[in-house]
Amino acid sequence: MSHFSHASQQADFIFDVDLDGFDVQVIEASKSTPVLVDFWADWCPPCRALTPVLERVVAARQGALKLAKVEVDEGDNMKLAGRYGLKGFPTVLLFIGGEIKGRFSGARAEHWVKDFLREHGAVR
Repeated sequence: MSHFSHASQQADFIFDVDLDGFDVQVIEASKSTPVLVDFWADWCPPCRALTPVLERVVAARQGALKLAKVEVDEGDNMKLAGRYGLKGFPTVLLFIGGEIKGRFSGARAEHWVKDFLREHGAVR
């Protein structure tokens, strides 16, 4: 029986990431577990709509999928947006095996996100 609260267990597979941690926490981690990366900004209403949807989808997978959240206006994080050629927010990248396997932009419904993950081989 685990002594951790639900929130701390969830933190293992839903977490914030920045430029410094990105290569290890996302690219390397995706070699063993698919990682969705949510590029978001506080001033962006569609971002605030999408993030809870992604969190629900990932939490339901109980660690079979990870969600890394990048606040683009924090620190040097906009450099990550530049590295991946992101034009607007929210943009979600799916990393599997250290590579981008899919991407989408804008707020989406939960069923759409689940279909996206299935189509790109992140979940069964």
